[in-house]
Amino acid sequence: MYKGTNASSGIGIGTAVIVEEAELVIKREAVLDTEAEAKRFQEALEQTMKDTEALAADLATRVGEKEAEIMQGHLMLLMDPMLTGEIENTIKNESICSEYAVEQVCTMYADVFAAMEDELMQQRATDMRDIKTRMQQVLMGVSSVDISALPAGSILVAKDLTPSMTAGINPAHVAGIVTELGGKTSHSAILARALEIPAVVAVKDFMGLVKNGDQVILDGSEGIVFVNPDEKTASKYQEKRDCFLKEKKELEQYIGKPTVTRDGVSIELVANIGKPEDVEKVLQYDGEGVGLFRTEFLFMDRNAMPTEEEQFEAYKEVAEKLAGKPVIIRTLDIGADKQAPSLGLPEEENPALGFRAIRICLERTDIFQTQLRA
Repeated sequence: MYKGTNASSGIGIGTAVIVEEAELVIKREAVLDTEAEAKRFQEALEQTMKDTEALAADLATRVGEKEAEIMQGHLMLLMDPMLTGEIENTIKNESICSEYAVEQVCTMYADVFAAMEDELMQQRATDMRDIKTRMQQVLMGVSSVDISALPAGSILVAKDLTPSMTAGINPAHVAGIVTELGGKTSHSAILARALEIPAVVAVKDFMGLVKNGDQVILDGSEGIVFVNPDEKTASKYQEKRDCFLKEKKELEQYIGKPTVTRDGVSIELVANIGKPEDVEKVLQYDGEGVGLFRTEFLFMDRNAMPTEEEQFEAYKEVAEKLAGKPVIIRTLDIGADKQAPSLGLPEEENPALGFRAIRICLERTDIFQTQLRA
């Protein structure tokens, strides 16, 4: 048994398919005509943007608009004049090939993200490396790994799955995902949850422990993986998987029906959310409101405190989409295992000790109440 991080719930049973991108050998090569080289970069950039737009459109159709925003975020990076301008300037000023200029500039930005203390910001390094590789593949005429046509029952095994690779997955054929790197907040993990594919990430050195064709079982709820399990273990998790799918199917029949017990007692069925876009799932499964809106997301994914207006707009978005259903907004719960760089709080060795809640006094309390009652 191998232990990792539970990234997407469910039981995955299938055959290992190891996914490895062809290693790109990027050399610093001098160019004489820097204008022509800059034009070659622009053409590759435009092609990468078209490919990214296609991925975003496909995700929006198959999964949802919110999930497509991940690839749209990649598109915004590709459209950033600071990034692309710096690549062009590097080509012209250093008289080097586009591939190396892309490598140099994108790696610098990725390293900046990776060096940040906040886990969510660290995950942005993966996004930067993803667009770097895709631009270089276009420049070099190298095709990326196509994981959209894998056989049914495949367990994807990779060092790390980039968001663009995850976006191309066919959930009907992929039974689970196991990676050596990544975390719960990585975009690939977010997409795995949206696609409802069980996933375990951060399984140390797993690529050296499995080979193509091995039988793999993963428990995305517990964060554990088995390779070529014995019959007893296989039988146990097959039964667990069947129960999981059966229960999921049975629960779907209640969508749209009143939440009432057999003896006529009404029960309020509400959901917990961590960011505004989570409200889409609440509506999809006919939730009766939000019982806990965690507000940490506004503070953890940045190095500066959010403004009052930003907080107001986030809470307002949820209130308006729920159209009168109740929303309970929790005051900021930060500390211990949940750090916000801008607050500069001391680290706690034991998250169970000490005071964790920081009460934020909002001047617009009356406005929030009005929105929640609307």
